[in-house]
Amino acid sequence: MQEVSNAQKARILRDALPYIREYYGKVVVVKYGGNAMVNEELRKAVLADIVLLHLIGVKVVLVHGGGPHIKDMLNQVGLESKFLNGLRVTDEATMKIVQMVLAGQVNKDLVNLLGSLGGKAIGLCGIDDDMIQVKKQSDELGLVGEITHINPELIHDSLANGYIPVISSIGTDGKGVSYNINADTAAAEIAGALQAECMISLTNIDGVLRNPEDPSTLFHSLTMQEVQKLTDEGIIAGGMIPKVKCCTDAIDCGVKRVFIINGTVPHAILIEMLTEEGLGTMFVKQ
Repeated sequence: MQEVSNAQKARILRDALPYIREYYGKVVVVKYGGNAMVNEELRKAVLADIVLLHLIGVKVVLVHGGGPHIKDMLNQVGLESKFLNGLRVTDEATMKIVQMVLAGQVNKDLVNLLGSLGGKAIGLCGIDDDMIQVKKQSDELGLVGEITHINPELIHDSLANGYIPVISSIGTDGKGVSYNINADTAAAEIAGALQAECMISLTNIDGVLRNPEDPSTLFHSLTMQEVQKLTDEGIIAGGMIPKVKCCTDAIDCGVKRVFIINGTVPHAILIEMLTEEGLGTMFVKQ
């Protein structure tokens, strides 16, 4: 690996300065899950990026899922993972596992690692202070929630006290029942409620591609009108549709910019936010 000289390091920092100034004091929501969460090296790189942003004055909110961890625990206790239209069918026994894994194991592991990297983090879930309020999405899905309201007060309080809020995607109906929520949807709704400067969705793909087999066909920026056109043409299709919909939902809720980036690339967040080239696909209103 080629050594970077001190002069090169200085130029990198200088070139990042306009972007640091742009995001200083602003709220940035990061949706985190998938491969970048289970691979130890990638996990440290993602969380180190978040700590760095925090230390330079960006108000980072981390919203996480934990599908692989839930699957592992369900296997251990002999419960089958069932999905319907990409969402986990969640009965009462599964919901207990979901809450234990997300709000307990995954959330506190992230808080712990952020602290070890020099960050100041606090673990929250959507049940706390009725932060994520939901209703049942359908009888077929069981305890899967459709978000009806986000109460951002606890998030604002955490940010005001210098914490990185780490939020697990569980909601409540206000009657003592917990619900499983898609983490992408939760991140988009939270970003909208916070009127975030941007939302970053870490995935295992590079972004929106005209040709999925050709990385050079990446769309670096898309407006809402262009997204609709690509969807009508069948270029945005299959599993990309729900990923893109969460991004457009966030824009509709008032988030200025939303990025889909490949979370398996080390330091993808910094590359996207603090360099001219960027990395994935940026969504803007117009």
